[in-house]
Amino acid sequence: MFATVTAMAKPKDPDAALMLRAKRGDQSAFEELVVKYQQAVMNFIYRTVPDFTEAEDLAQNVFVQAWKARERYKVSAKFSTWLFTIARNLSLNEIRRRTRHSAESMDAPIGDGESDSARQYEDRDLSSPPDDLIRGELEGKVAEAVAGLPEKQRTAMLLAQDEDTSYEDIARILDCSLSATKSIIFRARETLKQRLKPYLKTGDWEDKR
Repeated sequence: MFATVTAMAKPKDPDAALMLRAKRGDQSAFEELVVKYQQAVMNFIYRTVPDFTEAEDLAQNVFVQAWKARERYKVSAKFSTWLFTIARNLSLNEIRRRTRHSAESMDAPIGDGESDSARQYEDRDLSSPPDDLIRGELEGKVAEAVAGLPEKQRTAMLLAQDEDTSYEDIARILDCSLSATKSIIFRARETLKQRLKPYLKTGDWEDKR
């Protein structure tokens, strides 16, 4: 009977199981999670805060905050949902900080550091083969269109790109109802269809869920 109860209590999410080990002080388990998610977190934050250096710092901070919060971690959702909630909150805090700083420093040059970092990030593709450059140009148009969406729509679309992230998970990250989340994603897709029509053969957005 005890073995049955223990098996039932074991998290179905292997990442949550790793985080529970980290909660008990297993640093190697947490390092596995960092290796698995560091690029996805970096990509998510960079599309929200388009400053490569700042995005790197924020991505590192996501894992620092996750480690600090390990003792409070509970398996109420997938680990990735919990982690991307931290990433979203830190990104929003950075955007608010920048907004306040811009309002307080109207005479200072705006975006110099960001443009330099962005150029350094983009320059890495300059030596790529022609096909990669063409594909990169299209991806750039898509990224630009997504970046222009309202924050909740942008976050929902970035998360929806990962087929492992369900609408329920996205709703938890956005702190919205499931119906509101579906509406947000629908509006985002409709907006992107219009913005990307000149670059795409079809305006269809495939929903694999």
